Amino acid sequence: MSNEEMVVEEIVVEENIQEEEKEEEKEEEKEEEKEEENEEEKKEFTVNDLPGVGPATAEKLSDAGFDTLLSISVASNSQLADAAGISESVARKIIQIARSEMDMGFESGLELLEKRKKVFKVTTGSKAFDEILDGGFEAGCISECYGQYGSSKTQIANALAVNVQLPKDKGGIEGMAVYIDGEGAFRPERIKQLAAGAGLDPHETLKNIKVARAFNSDHQMILVDKVDEMITKDNLPIKLVIVDSLTSHFRAEFIGRGTLSERQQKLNNHMHALMRLASKHNLIVYVTNQVMAKPDTFFGDPTEAIGGNIVGHNSTFRIYLRRGKKGSRVAKLVDAPNLPDAEAMFFVKEEGIRDD
Repeated sequence: MSNEEMVVEEIVVEENIQEEEKEEEKEEEKEEEKEEENEEEKKEFTVNDLPGVGPATAEKLSDAGFDTLLSISVASNSQLADAAGISESVARKIIQIARSEMDMGFESGLELLEKRKKVFKVTTGSKAFDEILDGGFEAGCISECYGQYGSSKTQIANALAVNVQLPKDKGGIEGMAVYIDGEGAFRPERIKQLAAGAGLDPHETLKNIKVARAFNSDHQMILVDKVDEMITKDNLPIKLVIVDSLTSHFRAEFIGRGTLSERQQKLNNHMHALMRLASKHNLIVYVTNQVMAKPDTFFGDPTEAIGGNIVGHNSTFRIYLRRGKKGSRVAKLVDAPNLPDAEAMFFVKEEGIRDD
C-alpha cells in the first residue's frame, strides 16, 4: 500500500470515529432529555399545585395545619372552608383533587409488612423492660406511661432522650429529642449523668435535646405543631418527642363535670396531632400521664389513668408503672396491638435504667 493510500485510509478511519462519537453524543443528549422529562413527571404534587390554592390560601391552610395533601384529603368541606376562608363548593373541589393525587386505597398485608421494616425502636437501658416491648419503645406511634408520683415516668423520659442519640448497634437511632415539659421536671444535670452512663458526650447530648416549657394546654398543643416545623423547615433529625405530662394542664384548667366534654374534645385533638406527628415522620412519641384513685374499687389496684378512653384509645402502647420491692420499679404492659400483657422489674440508677 502506498503512502497516499495509507493517508486516505487514516482520514476515512478518523471520519468514521468522529461520526461514531457524534452519534454517541446525540444518544447521550437524548437520554439526558428523557431523564429530565422523567424528573419533571416525578416532581411531587404539593398543596400549592392544587387548583384554586394560591400563596395566600396555602399560607392560611398551613397555619391551620393543612400543609400536606393527606391532611387536606381527610378534611371535611366545612373544616377546609373555615381554615382558608373559601366557599364549601371550592373546598369540596380542592379535597377531591387532593384525593385523586394520592393513593387512598387499600394495600396488602405484605406491603404493610415491608413498611414496618422501617420502624425503629429505642432501648430503655433495661433488657427486661425492652423484652416486654419486643425491643424497646417503637416509632410511628404513641407510647404512654402512667403511674403515681415517684414511679419513674420522668426518669424513663430522660433515659429515652439520651438513648435515642446512641448508634443503632447500641439501641439508638442517632437522632434528636424534643422535650415538652409541662411540669417543670426537666433537669439538664440528670441528662449529663445519663449521657456519661451511656458513653456519650454530655455537652453534645444536651445540645441534641430541644426543651420547651408548656405553661398551659393551648401552649402545649402549639408546641406540638412547632415540632413539625422543626422537622420540615429546619431539617432537624428529630426521632423522639416527649410530653411530660400529657394531662396535667388539662386536668388543672377544666374542673368539674360541666367542663368534662370540652376537656376531652380538646385532649382528643391533642392526641390526634401527636399521632399524626409520629406517623408522618416515623418518630417515637412518649407521653407520661397522671393517675387518680378510684375509691369504689374493692379488688385490685385502685389507680386509674387520667384522660379516660380518649387517651387509652389513642395510645398504641400503655404501660403502668409502680414502685416495687427494694427500690425497684415495675413496668406492666397493659395494652399493645401485637404483644401480650407482661411485667418487668427495673432499677433507676445514676447511669440510667438498669436490670439490677
